[in-house]
Amino acid sequence: MTFDSIIIGAGSAGCVLANRLSADPARRVLLVEAGPSDWHPFIHMPAGLAKLMSRSRINWNYDTEPVSELENRRLWWPRGKVLGGSSSINAMCYVRGIPADYDRWAELSDDTRWSWQAVLPYFKRAEDNQRGADTWHGAGGPLTVSDLRYHNPLSDALIEAALAAGYAHNSDFNGPEQAGFGLYQVTQRNGARCSAATAYLKPARNRHNLSIRTHALVERVEISQGRASGVWIRNRWGRTYFVEAGEVLLCGGTINSPQLLMLSGIGPADHLRAHSIHVHHDAPGVGGNLQDHLDICTLASTPYRDTYDHPSDVRVALQYLLHHQGIGTSNIAEAGGFVRSQLAESPGCDLQFHFVPALLDDHGRHRMSGNGYTLHACGLHPKSRGNIRLAAADPGVAASITPGYLSDPQGYDLAMLIEGVQRSRELFAQTPFNPYRGQEIFPGAEITDHAALAAFIRHKAETIYHPVGTCRMGRDTKAVVDSELRVHGIAGLRVVDASIMPDLPTGNTHAPVIMIAEQAADRILGRACTETSQN
Repeated sequence: MTFDSIIIGAGSAGCVLANRLSADPARRVLLVEAGPSDWHPFIHMPAGLAKLMSRSRINWNYDTEPVSELENRRLWWPRGKVLGGSSSINAMCYVRGIPADYDRWAELSDDTRWSWQAVLPYFKRAEDNQRGADTWHGAGGPLTVSDLRYHNPLSDALIEAALAAGYAHNSDFNGPEQAGFGLYQVTQRNGARCSAATAYLKPARNRHNLSIRTHALVERVEISQGRASGVWIRNRWGRTYFVEAGEVLLCGGTINSPQLLMLSGIGPADHLRAHSIHVHHDAPGVGGNLQDHLDICTLASTPYRDTYDHPSDVRVALQYLLHHQGIGTSNIAEAGGFVRSQLAESPGCDLQFHFVPALLDDHGRHRMSGNGYTLHACGLHPKSRGNIRLAAADPGVAASITPGYLSDPQGYDLAMLIEGVQRSRELFAQTPFNPYRGQEIFPGAEITDHAALAAFIRHKAETIYHPVGTCRMGRDTKAVVDSELRVHGIAGLRVVDASIMPDLPTGNTHAPVIMIAEQAADRILGRACTETSQN
């Protein structure tokens, strides 16, 4: 069993690479995924994401280590364990970030091919935007980006409230200006989720030179004389076997990619030796630089009955199955916006909001009585850093996640979230919410001063699912990969996923990962980008 390329992880990046690399009929490609196929109907019905949270078969269901700055709580980190990865369970918001994000990546990697001018053609090549092609968008690419077919009147109230509060209306967060409020465009096709598996893997899976193995856990990458020569795979029945590769591509994501590098003997030497792992390459940066968008929710009750708190499941399912219309097509987090805070250190936005026409507590796992609405707020450029470490030398044992939330000594991240709550309250206080107004549930009307708001945040803040950075791209001694995404010190091994990001982008992370993989495919194949290189 020998392949030119073995791709580990069929998430957003892995699906892109499987499609692009197998388009060369002379190249044999193996895609390995620890989870199952993406057959479940709740994956494809957008509003089904509310039902996916409890389905552990398609979710890694990670828990962090106790977070000292958040009352020693263990935070839940859902990540997709299925074809399509987290793009099969996310809220489908299509957000790229801003040009300054990628110009910063280019600076840190000393490679102008990561600048905004260079990455924009990859974003456009991947995209099939419902609104058509223009300077900022592509049409005809694999990933369908659409306007919502259905949204709740409360989402309109949020946008109108933003206008009343003096914010701009923005119909395209990926256009010339990010600031303002509006409805998110979503990765949907004809009212159904367009995951990376739908966009990239489905058109390619019948190619004779592409093999896809699900329920297959990669135990480690075999390193021989400084080169990755293949991988050891454990199948669903517990049998382990070896597959030889010309090149190994890690696409496991921010948690699994550094874990697999360390299991393979690439990482901080003392940490590896503590787990009796032979050190092939002392790479102190592996698992470091962990960044995430910490999020705080403001909740209010409403006498309005048509929220998403208690919908008729039968009616929703019938509308969706028969016509691909109605609530079933909603991504739930329909509206939102970007704001420049009072603490801003650069001209761009540094606060993001996601609005949900329902009461959302503990990722929706805590079902609350009554009806209401929720506004998420997250600081986009946190200064806190955490790490991923091995909990055991067994690949079946989840890695140890220390997110480091609110650990920056200046208190910048906490101050950002306090401002996020204050701005959320400001929006809810505007007259467009008058017909829907009830009582504030969280933080609660009695929580007013900074100390009380800080205590509320420490008690309730959660991830909004954007971890990055643990196999950082760069040139310094803590960088894990170079600008070609090749692992420093080991030949024949690359990392292609959110873990290579030096810094968080200004927004959601799915679209940037698609772009990273599109560019990586071109680099592997030794070609330049053309926006029309599709499917």
